[in-house]
Amino acid sequence: QVQLVESGGGSVQAGGSLRLSCAASGYIVNSGCMGWFRQAPGKERDGVARISTGSIIFYADSVKGRFTISRDNAKNILYLQMNSLKPEDTAIYYCAADSLRFVECASGSPAAFGYWGQGTQVTVSS
Repeated sequence: QVQLVESGGGSVQAGGSLRLSCAASGYIVNSGCMGWFRQAPGKERDGVARISTGSIIFYADSVKGRFTISRDNAKNILYLQMNSLKPEDTAIYYCAADSLRFVECASGSPAAFGYWGQGTQVTVSS
């Protein structure tokens, strides 16, 4: 049984930093595509960052240069380092995983991912 458990969310002021973690059980973090998504109130769930089995990384334009996705294969944890946070980054952040083809991982469609965590709230105040 696959379980993805996010942690590290919280409330910060604009310009601050947070690091999200996604601890995986029943799934090997480098065995498939893993990613971070976010959903703000009243909005659709959008991709933030993804990492493929071959460690190819994709970022949404809105977070490029501020967010960094990484994984610790030994600990089986996926991370999202978020710097220079903005109020528009406020959302629930979800970790997702699945054994996707490269093009599916590159596209970043939430519908392609079968495994999801419960989400962690990130609130950025101005």
